[in-house]
Amino acid sequence: MEDNFWQNLKKPVFTLAPMEDVTDTVFREIVLETSNPAYLNVLFSEFMSTDGFCHEVGRPKVSHRLLVNESERKLLKEKGVKIVAQIWGKDPEKFYKATKAICEEYDFDGIDINMGCPVKKIVKQGGCSALIGMPRLAKEIIFATKEASSVPVSVKTRIGLSKVVTEEWISHLLDTSPAVITVHGRIQKQQSEGVADWNEVAKAVKLRNERGSDTLIHGNGDVMSIEDGLERADKYGVDGIMIGRGIFHNPWFFNLKQTEKTPDERLALLWRHASLFVETWGKDKNFAILKRFFKIYANGFYGAAQIRAQLMECNELEDVKRVLTNRSY
Repeated sequence: MEDNFWQNLKKPVFTLAPMEDVTDTVFREIVLETSNPAYLNVLFSEFMSTDGFCHEVGRPKVSHRLLVNESERKLLKEKGVKIVAQIWGKDPEKFYKATKAICEEYDFDGIDINMGCPVKKIVKQGGCSALIGMPRLAKEIIFATKEASSVPVSVKTRIGLSKVVTEEWISHLLDTSPAVITVHGRIQKQQSEGVADWNEVAKAVKLRNERGSDTLIHGNGDVMSIEDGLERADKYGVDGIMIGRGIFHNPWFFNLKQTEKTPDERLALLWRHASLFVETWGKDKNFAILKRFFKIYANGFYGAAQIRAQLMECNELEDVKRVLTNRSY
């Protein structure tokens, strides 16, 4: 394995969570443009199926999740931000094959294994958070991935399936010495409901410390600002903070000093995102994916609700241009 970059990052590390149909190369570039690199250290790809990637027909259908635009790559280098590919599945052999191919054919700084996604159809297939209930298989997967990888391997997970099993589960993961374990303070059954339990995240830190392990523990769940993240890192002893839904409340999240953004600034970023999306994906991705982002930008100012309603009716870039050009507030 090459140098473990995770150990060289200033603590607490701040990362943006991998999210399906969210953290593609386009949105990552938008986040990079709006962020202070002192408070954004690592980005993740959308999570990609190892089953699909290892299948001749399936590979083109899933490999787009690993795309890194040249413009994003340039920003990553300028700002010193790392990028990690996240993968999921249930077959150690396919993890080995997929990891080997990613390391040989792509330029990622790390590989992350998804053992936390709570989506029911994926859990029913035995992937992601389902692995919490299959620790032996989970260990095999991590060992196979590490064996194939030339970059550090990390794991993102939760504190249980239908009940909290933090200590038992994290102990199993620590046996495999991943570079990082990111712990989301909810069980699978909760999905994104209820409050994340950071006391359970702290138990993972305690276990790591008792073992004298080099594995870093990052926390995830309900962090709504950098200041909040810094406070939680201090209180619960984690080495890093992963941001998920917080980015939907504020695309300028990764800055300690927040300045009020004007409607023009917000809508200019919306246009930048929409136009880069079409430039990158053309007809390969459904334009409707963009609609989940419109409410991020068209928000918090007089007339925003009207603009949002009009944007939700848009089916192509020209429609968006028309709405933004004809707006009145």
